[in-house]
Amino acid sequence: MTEYFAGIDIGSTMTKAVLLDTGIIASVIGPTGPEQRRLANKVMDKALKEAGIPFEAITYIVSTGYGRINVPFADKQVTEISCHAKGIIHLFPDARTIIDIGGQDSKGIKIDKDGRPTDFVMNDKCAAGSGRFLEVIADTLEIDIEKMGEISLTSKNPASISNLCTIWAQQEVVARLSEGVPVNDLVAGVHESLANRVSRMVRRLNIEREIVLTGGGAKNIGLVKALSDYMDYPISVPPEPLITGALGAALMGKAITEKAKSQGSQLDTKERSLQVVEIL
Repeated sequence: MTEYFAGIDIGSTMTKAVLLDTGIIASVIGPTGPEQRRLANKVMDKALKEAGIPFEAITYIVSTGYGRINVPFADKQVTEISCHAKGIIHLFPDARTIIDIGGQDSKGIKIDKDGRPTDFVMNDKCAAGSGRFLEVIADTLEIDIEKMGEISLTSKNPASISNLCTIWAQQEVVARLSEGVPVNDLVAGVHESLANRVSRMVRRLNIEREIVLTGGGAKNIGLVKALSDYMDYPISVPPEPLITGALGAALMGKAITEKAKSQGSQLDTKERSLQVVEIL
């Protein structure tokens, strides 16, 4: 009988769901917003429909992310640090350092050969070290944030952005723009500023290679290049960098189930139901 496992990752800006059997059979990504409990139900429902299985077929469900307690149908909550580590070591067996650049924070995670976190650092006090920094600059320059990476790669002379605060950096970009600095040079400079800040934070871990980048920042090819330059090492990116936490959560559920079976113990699951309510 096939067993299925689910991971739900409620991040600050995006909520992700992953379903597994022997591999990923479905994944769904949606904006978090204020209705976390409803969205958790909705992305789970979409993932089930994508996989073509009923909710009752799921053996074990693990939730993660800063909103993990808001997943009413989860059997267990696990921190995003552990889940990112589990997901990345599954995709990149040689990975030893993870850099995660999310919407509201950035973090560095050092892991061992078994995918266990051994140390981590995090910047969650300032938007300047996160994807929010890029969103603010994209709005300021009136460009599509999804095109920032391509735009920056056309730069031959990245602008120097010295301010470490998002608001002051935004004003600096406006001032440089009025001086006639090309948009592509400003975008490249912003990527270098963010990469410099994140690399200095992660180097406190005494990093080891291979280095893997996850989160929304990993979708920006300009940022990936800038970070690779600052780390002086090519950085790997998962096929879908937003779902590594949810993947790790599903793998955690599978590991918990296998351990219970090996020990001949009862699997500790909660009574659960899935109520999908449209989000207005």
